[in-house]
Amino acid sequence: MLGLDHNTQVVAAAAALTGASAGLAGSLLTLRERALLGDALGHATLPGIALAYMVSLWLGGSGREPGILLAGAALGGIAGLACLTAIRRAARLSDDVAMAIVLGSFFGFGSALLTLIQSSPQGHAAGLATLVTGHAASMITEDAIVAASIAGICIAVIALMSKELRLLCFDEAFARVLGRRTAWLDALVLAIATAVVVAGLRSVGLVLIVALCIMPAAAARLLTDRFGRMLTIAAALGAASGVAGTLVSASAPDLPAGACIVLAAAALFAAAVVFAPRNGLIARVRGAHP
Repeated sequence: MLGLDHNTQVVAAAAALTGASAGLAGSLLTLRERALLGDALGHATLPGIALAYMVSLWLGGSGREPGILLAGAALGGIAGLACLTAIRRAARLSDDVAMAIVLGSFFGFGSALLTLIQSSPQGHAAGLATLVTGHAASMITEDAIVAASIAGICIAVIALMSKELRLLCFDEAFARVLGRRTAWLDALVLAIATAVVVAGLRSVGLVLIVALCIMPAAAARLLTDRFGRMLTIAAALGAASGVAGTLVSASAPDLPAGACIVLAAAALFAAAVVFAPRNGLIARVRGAHP
């Protein structure tokens, strides 16, 4: 990334690491058939962020401390997961219905809190709205460190638990017969997804983070049927999307980096749909007309 200013290099590095970890988390969610869970998690972070801002002001802070806001986002995501689990068990509803309920109610509560904050004297300076749509230009070295830490933790955990996670994703019943604690493994997948969503708030925003999780994973799924390769490819595509989107945004400052990153991921997914060796459109056409 020679020739780029320091801020652009920091943003590109953070976006690449966030994209890599999103690709890993998205692969697990995709194989578990829970693609919408990332969306529910992202929207569940909004009330947590708003409440963290209020608590910070109450304690005499500025309300803009990154650590406090990210902690609030994480707690919001955890609360969303807890509500999702409770709804599924108490009402016996399907996953998609429970996720839709959590997504709508948490985002509605967060939007109401955000409106109250923005109507307060300090609200306009809070900058909380940027966490909804992302504001990569405001990222600093600490954000890159957080993204690197989360990516490293995701890679380490998935590497250590590779066999168990493979069993969980492809044959949960067989994993249970072998004595694996599938409930804990499922909770681990959700914890990884929550961490990635929180890490991506600054660069992509809670609205678009689900796209960065799922599209690299979906593209990787078209390119391979092997678990390890899928994770590697998804991480690489996520990182490439982060860098490409950042560079496009840097060359055209009026374009938001978060949207450019997601569009780059969409372009890579479209390429996989067309050119995948066995599952792509071209391969299918050739197979139908030998």
